[in-house]
Amino acid sequence: MGDTTNLIGNLELITDCCRYSEGILTEKQVRQKYHLLDEATWERLGRDNALVEAIELEKVRRIRSGAAKRERAQALVVEACGVLGEIMRDAGASPKHRIDASKALGQFADPGPTHAPDSGERFSIVINLGNDEKIRIDKPIRKIGPDVEILEPGTDTDAPLLAALAAKKDDDGSRGGAW
Repeated sequence: MGDTTNLIGNLELITDCCRYSEGILTEKQVRQKYHLLDEATWERLGRDNALVEAIELEKVRRIRSGAAKRERAQALVVEACGVLGEIMRDAGASPKHRIDASKALGQFADPGPTHAPDSGERFSIVINLGNDEKIRIDKPIRKIGPDVEILEPGTDTDAPLLAALAAKKDDDGSRGGAW
């Protein structure tokens, strides 16, 4: 691997170098992944000012976006599971500590809440029927997945909406006409 200039555009390598500097990955992991096993190539990468600058910029971006914090916290949680497991299995530890460790491990294993708490976001529709008649639909939005939102069901506005649509008369007195 003689030329290091083509590595400046390799965002995955740059990100992994950031992870190495943050203590998330080891030097050995980075070198094995990118086949940087010889010391001369590794040293050459460290002297490449453009690559070092790209890594520093990515480190700042990861800090500002919260990615560095999240990944570090995830690594520590994985490490904490091992520590809690040792406490739970230690016959010499107090029963209270063993039970607390078991509870904490149970919380780590729990998939989380089945739905997100109410974020305060609302879905609102106002239909102006004229003559100061309006139909209002105002309901909380509940997220059920990363990209899916649904309205909470309710009976307070559903029936009047259907009744208003059925009873709506056109200016000529007929019911409905063409939509």
